[in-house]
Amino acid sequence: MTKEVTLVLDPRFPGGTSSAVARELYALSGIARVRVVAISSNMFKGAADNPKLTSVFEELGIIPEVDPVVVTSDTIVLHNPSFLKFNNSLSTRFVCNRMIAVSHENFLRPNGSPGFDVDKCLSLISKNTLARSHLIAPVSGYNRGTVERWLDASDTPWKLAEVDWFNICDFETLAPNPKPADRRGRLSRAGFEKFPDVETMNMLFPPHAEYCGILGADSFLIGGDAPSHWDLYRFQEIPIEPFLDRIDFFVYFTHPGLQESFGRVIPEAVAAGKLVITDSLTAKTFGSAVISAQPNEVDAIIAYYIAHPRSYVDHVQKAQVAITRFSAAQFSTSIDDFLSKPLEATIDFM
Repeated sequence: MTKEVTLVLDPRFPGGTSSAVARELYALSGIARVRVVAISSNMFKGAADNPKLTSVFEELGIIPEVDPVVVTSDTIVLHNPSFLKFNNSLSTRFVCNRMIAVSHENFLRPNGSPGFDVDKCLSLISKNTLARSHLIAPVSGYNRGTVERWLDASDTPWKLAEVDWFNICDFETLAPNPKPADRRGRLSRAGFEKFPDVETMNMLFPPHAEYCGILGADSFLIGGDAPSHWDLYRFQEIPIEPFLDRIDFFVYFTHPGLQESFGRVIPEAVAAGKLVITDSLTAKTFGSAVISAQPNEVDAIIAYYIAHPRSYVDHVQKAQVAITRFSAAQFSTSIDDFLSKPLEATIDFM
């Protein structure tokens, strides 16, 4: 029997959520009959749909159903429930066997405080849902840990799914530079939570580096007080590929109050042939594909690989093999197996 999967999301997400769903649509279309439901949340009032999603919808011949009264499907996959955090109600109702909420954002911050009003968002969904099973599917091991801790402290019908609904990372693979130089960069969507403090940023992107580029540097451009040796671009101001062409080392650290739930930009940089240096918690998701470090260790790491270019090439090539576990084929196999298993109800209607 052909599986039926309905994806529910606000298609106006500007960052990783929309990019992940865009790649996922191709993979799911190979194992199921796919529908898309677009919810107009209060989070993105006045914004246009993400162009990546719009392009995929057109290519696959999918016409999203916008704010329907009722959605009926065997499996409903609601992406990133945090998009409901500014809503006090939800007009669409859901009837299904499985309701799966994919937790693109961590439920808890590193200090243990809520990442967003998780209970409010999940309650809006569950109150509008008639389902045999309410499941939360994490996007990574770290993300899973935050969901587990939140569930342990919550009285909720939601249960943790056994599968990680990871980001598909099937980027084009490029050869690493055989003669790396001290050319550093990072990219992310704009937002203070994506960046460490100024002192740390100056340590990571110092004047003695040959090049320091930052894509998604909107806040630094607005402030006007960024170091003159930084090459700054607003989020989406230039394509990612030519930006990554300018660097050999992708240096990615975030605000201590934020931990990436997945960090899609990291395998993107690896695929582009760059050596990635990041913090220990972000590194856990990607294992040997990245180098885990403290900010004060970055200079020495870069100096070592510049002095040992063969080691640089070897590391990047092995990293590119390591990220194949996030391929579309792996995703399709994992999700197909999960959806094929007998349903274990989390709610007893008897």
